[in-house]
Amino acid sequence: MIEKESKSVSLLIRRYVMLFIGASLAAVALELFLVPNNIIDGGVIGVSLLINHLSGINFGILVLIINIPFLIAGYRRIGRELLFSSLFSIITLSIMEGFLQRFNTITDEPLLATVFGGLLLGAGVGIVIRNSGALDGTEILGILVTKNMPFSVGEFVMFINIFIFAWAGFVLGWEQAMLSILTYYIASKTIDAVGQGILNETKAVIIVSKNPDGIAEEIGNQLKRGVTIFYGKNNYKDTDTEVLYVVVARLEVAKLKSIVHHIDPKAFTTIMDAQEVHGGRFKTASH
Repeated sequence: MIEKESKSVSLLIRRYVMLFIGASLAAVALELFLVPNNIIDGGVIGVSLLINHLSGINFGILVLIINIPFLIAGYRRIGRELLFSSLFSIITLSIMEGFLQRFNTITDEPLLATVFGGLLLGAGVGIVIRNSGALDGTEILGILVTKNMPFSVGEFVMFINIFIFAWAGFVLGWEQAMLSILTYYIASKTIDAVGQGILNETKAVIIVSKNPDGIAEEIGNQLKRGVTIFYGKNNYKDTDTEVLYVVVARLEVAKLKSIVHHIDPKAFTTIMDAQEVHGGRFKTASH
């Protein structure tokens, strides 16, 4: 029992160390590459940078203030683990951004700033999401507002980012807006590389458990996802078994694993990339 608790504490400490590293990398990308060259990212970070440019309000404070309502509103959907991890990451980003202001910009060449800023930002965000955190509440907002709308979360996020980059064109100039779009693209690809598949839009999950009905019911209640039950046979024990199949958004994976572990710690769970999802009422998320 003591060994199990010690292992849990060790994993928790490791996760928060990685969250700190990821948020710090994102702060370096923003403060030493992107912001000094008037280049932005999408989502809450992009909005915060634009407001900072127009008003002079501290960027770190803006990121924190804008993100918190989304995290609180989505608490039931994303779970306590993601909420606390995200708050820690966002606060770290805010503090590190203020600390890095005393250092000189690494490069004044816009293209170099775009490429290396996008790489560092994507790496930082990827590390954070890989460790059950988030630096941007846009997807959480999308999950909430598209619940009863004929749009996917990905379409909602794309619309928001189109608006942000168009706004950037008027505020920062169209060349800076184009560089910002390039930064967003580089960061997105880097997130996928760092996450090693964890950050794809959707995940297909197969669960083999002795309590399939209980797991299916909780997934329906907490994640509002439909679960398909297949009837199979355990070749090793020569017994009939039920196999659950469900598709979830990437931000819901941590919550789903928590549900399964709570009901049946010995359940066999396989999580796979779902490259495309069509039909039904499923709504996906994307960076």
